[in-house]
Amino acid sequence: MATRKSREARRVDLIEAARRAIVRHGIDGVQLAHVAEEAGLTSGAVLYHYPNIGDLLIEAHHAGVERFYEQRMRQIAAIKDPAEKLVKTIRSGLPTGPLDPDVRLLNELGGAAGRDRVYGVLLTTLYDRQVSMYQSILDTGSALEVFTLSSDSLTISRNLVALEDAYGYRITARHPVIGPEEAVELILSYARAATSCALDAVH
Repeated sequence: MATRKSREARRVDLIEAARRAIVRHGIDGVQLAHVAEEAGLTSGAVLYHYPNIGDLLIEAHHAGVERFYEQRMRQIAAIKDPAEKLVKTIRSGLPTGPLDPDVRLLNELGGAAGRDRVYGVLLTTLYDRQVSMYQSILDTGSALEVFTLSSDSLTISRNLVALEDAYGYRITARHPVIGPEEAVELILSYARAATSCALDAVH
């Protein structure tokens, strides 16, 4: 049992090392040696745990994707007020700053999606899950008469995810006047119009 835990811990370390290597070298430029360097291991040691380096890179992307769906779902699970839940969800979908590693990782995934079917599927799946997350919040808020939706919940949800992606990219690209707080307010301005709800930004 101890050996299994040790091996699992090593695989987690390698996934984190792969994430750092992808951000530093790009998805098309990252090599086995880069991952080994980030992990402080030999290339052979990396291959012992991941004989196919492509599998490791995909797992690294899965780890980044987890933050933008599973983790967000856990964060809002106990919140009853749809308005508070919507604000919290919008906030948690944006980078913490231009160096946010998870968002930079997703940017790399987005760049590769048109060339690699696997990455394209990963990105599309994340998008669809995020849309469904927003749609559930909007439908609940509408049913409870907290929201009066300006159009169908699917359209609004798709727009919210698109705004997340667009402003997230601007933040990581170091736009001089769009940081995390500015992006939150810009997305909330659309969400307020789409829901006819005040959506207090302090939530």
